[in-house]
Amino acid sequence: MSQFFSNVEPNIIDDEILQKAVEEKCPEDLGHLARGENINHKDVTELQLSFKRILQIDNLWPLENLTKLQLDNNVIERIEGLETLVHLVWLDLSFNNIEVIEGLDTLVKLQDLSLYSNRISKIEHMDTLQELQIFSIGKNNLTILEDVIYLRRLKYLRTLNLSGNPFCNQEHYTLFVVAHLPSLVYLDFKLVRDSTVRFLHSLIGKSSNSILQSLCFVALGAGSLQKSGSQKHTTAFVEYLNGSFLFDSLYAEDTEVAKLASLPEVEDLLQAYPSWFVSVCENLYNYGLEEYEKREAEVSKFYKRFHEILTVNQQESKRIILDFENRNQRRLDEISHARSDDIAESQRAEGKEDILQLWEALMTLEALVSNDLEELLQNFKRSIDVIVSTFIENLQVIYPFHSIQCRDLENQYHEKLMEMTFAILEKLENFEMDESEEEFPDDVRRLLMDKDTTVKAINMSHSIRLRKIDKRESDMLCNTNQW
Repeated sequence: MSQFFSNVEPNIIDDEILQKAVEEKCPEDLGHLARGENINHKDVTELQLSFKRILQIDNLWPLENLTKLQLDNNVIERIEGLETLVHLVWLDLSFNNIEVIEGLDTLVKLQDLSLYSNRISKIEHMDTLQELQIFSIGKNNLTILEDVIYLRRLKYLRTLNLSGNPFCNQEHYTLFVVAHLPSLVYLDFKLVRDSTVRFLHSLIGKSSNSILQSLCFVALGAGSLQKSGSQKHTTAFVEYLNGSFLFDSLYAEDTEVAKLASLPEVEDLLQAYPSWFVSVCENLYNYGLEEYEKREAEVSKFYKRFHEILTVNQQESKRIILDFENRNQRRLDEISHARSDDIAESQRAEGKEDILQLWEALMTLEALVSNDLEELLQNFKRSIDVIVSTFIENLQVIYPFHSIQCRDLENQYHEKLMEMTFAILEKLENFEMDESEEEFPDDVRRLLMDKDTTVKAINMSHSIRLRKIDKRESDMLCNTNQW
């Protein structure tokens, strides 16, 4: 439990706690109304339940119009009981004992969320919080810096606090976060300045640290994709396929073969190869976005139906409870005015029977909603399995491009480059080159000094490019499977 409440008994959220909280938080007139009568739940838009020793979030479902909720400095262990608070914009769960981010799926209007000082070890289960602008998850148990990449799906996120987590001590922590979340304005209570991004760009090619170079390339790629207006490439798993980014990265470490571009025959090949490669990447990018739209449509349909099932169930439950309350009130009135014990006893017996029927009706509703949700989940799983498996199968053959893969293009290019180079070497050996053709730069002459040197350099460059192509495909497959 929290250090503040280690020696005290925890509370649950009951009518008494809610009554006091409403009286303290509501305006003067509403507070007076709450003190005189039962709480008018629909009039409550803000609620503060800080320092109440609350262990479990419960009994908040009547407060359907809440926009601001403070549950900080309690002993809460799980995020739950918030499903009906669909109008929440501001939620504070800081200084509790929460271990897992969960139970937030229906809070689609949430803009400000604080989970500061809890026991959370992973950033997850926030896909529906697409309106989130401010997120504080400092002073938790986050150890894997790469988990921050999850937040790229929150396109309106501008303020982020991660301070106090174990991964903040890692080298290049700030650069990593800024590189992967280029839209941030504030990080750990500090302004993210344009100079930081420019510094990332300036490090390209200047640092021997491969990790730092990777961060710089991410920053450049994210920046160019944002400028092009594409915000869905990450969740569509087709990062770096829009435009020439992947092709350009193939030659980032390839310095030897680039020297051959001065040869007339090779120059034509090098001019044609990028256009072929980029065309395939563009087609794959567009296909990935189409599949992303299909997945999003299924997810949207699932949540829409999910909310419909819950709403119908809650409305019916409220109706049954209201009918019971009305009958019970009439019964109490009759008992109070009864002129004989027999009439009063009869009314009490009816009341007991009515309570039993209420319990049975609510349990029946619970069983029905459970069955409906189970069927919904199974149908959703089947639909998603088909969409994802089809995407993965087509991805592995770079569908629908008539089996022309990036790897095929690279192999074809490599074979042609090798043929051209051998032809040039043969001319040099037989002294068949004319004077204009023999005017090679010195670095090209050294590369063409002998066949073994040339073949080794070309094969090494080919291996580097194939590894990068394979890595891009592997990342897409892993991300898809993980999703």
